[in-house]
Order: sequence, then C-alpha cells, then structure tokens
Amino acid sequence: SASIPNVDAATAQALIEKAHQVCPYSNATRGNINVELSVA
Repeated sequence: SASIPNVDAATAQALIEKAHQVCPYSNATRGNINVELSVA
C-alpha cells in the first residue's frame, strides 16, 4: 500500500505501477512472489 500526499488516486496508482516495473527488488522477484499494488 502506498500513500502519496496531495496526489489524486489515479495518478498515485499509475506512479506505483511504474515504480513496480523499474524496481530492482520487483524485477528480481517477478513471477515468484504475488504482489498486489494499492493506493491508501
């Protein structure tokens, strides 16, 4: 769950999805661990 102050939910969701794509930890575990991205 992510919380980004002063950013609307749709923009925050897009940001965390993009971050998930470029994150080295996400890349290392992709396909091995289920991840659910959500905006708080």
